[in-house]
Amino acid sequence: MGDAGVAAVLIAISVVLALASLVWPTALRPTSAESLPLLVGGLLLPRRELRMLIASSVLLVVAVIAVTGSEAFSAGTALVYLAIIAVSYEWARRRDRVGLRAVRADVVLVELRERLRVHGELPPLPSGWVAEVELRPAYDSGMAGDFAVSRLDTGPDRAPTLDLALVDVSGKGVDAGTRALLLSGALGGLLGAVPPDRFLIEANRYLLRQRWPEGFATAVYLHLELDTGMYRIENAGHPPAVQLEAGSGKWQLARSRGPLLGIFEDVRYRPDTGRLRPGDALLLYTDGLIEDRTHELEVGLDRMLGAAERLIPRGTFRGGASYLVDQAPARTDDDRAVVLLWRER
Repeated sequence: MGDAGVAAVLIAISVVLALASLVWPTALRPTSAESLPLLVGGLLLPRRELRMLIASSVLLVVAVIAVTGSEAFSAGTALVYLAIIAVSYEWARRRDRVGLRAVRADVVLVELRERLRVHGELPPLPSGWVAEVELRPAYDSGMAGDFAVSRLDTGPDRAPTLDLALVDVSGKGVDAGTRALLLSGALGGLLGAVPPDRFLIEANRYLLRQRWPEGFATAVYLHLELDTGMYRIENAGHPPAVQLEAGSGKWQLARSRGPLLGIFEDVRYRPDTGRLRPGDALLLYTDGLIEDRTHELEVGLDRMLGAAERLIPRGTFRGGASYLVDQAPARTDDDRAVVLLWRER
């Protein structure tokens, strides 16, 4: 019917409800009766048509009260009526602001969440290598600022390599999730397009160009040669990666450090190198896994490493990423992400 047609139908319903309240003024107060078309209009109409509906609804309410007298008026229902007008208009204003029709905003958020999840899926790894990714948003809201991007290069003229970045965008919820989606697409394009020693530098340049109000992020970047197990890790303000050495059974912190992404123009990142042998594992995570407002980060890190050590007697790390997200955090009001990668014996 179009917006004008929907508005006309809702105005007609308002007229019918106003007439009904004339017949039964105490059983059906006009402010209560007119609330239903306004709620529907707030879900379906843009602001221009909604203003027409609100104006006609208010005129009908005033007319009914003028005819029936004070028995049709209730302060409580009047306050609810005014609140519904305000809420309906705010719904329409937000949709108009982002250019969405009807209730498509929820659909768009679901699509954004799904795209971010797909970006975080790791490619199938060669035999002998296994990796898991677990992402949990703050308050289980569905949108998170933590994400992973990866690229597997198995070209015929070179040894297979895996490039992987785990990123934590500043903020939480939908705002962080939308910025994470944009950044994940950009960083996914950088993987393999620039040399490993330039990845975080180019990621920092991209973030600086965005000029977001909350424009910084932390990241840890892994470049892994799958035939030899040799790896290179660079860190941009992120919690340190952890490697399990199967021989000693101990988790060792990586030494790589570097500035946040999106803060400084001239940045350099010093890599940490090592090798994953059969039975070894590598753990990447975001600060939501170890941060606790009441304790130092070292306390949260020890708690996470304690949970990670309980994975060793199981003889397999399968399900370990989900286990760590469940067991390690002291709170759930921050986004949490874990990448657990290991080399089978």
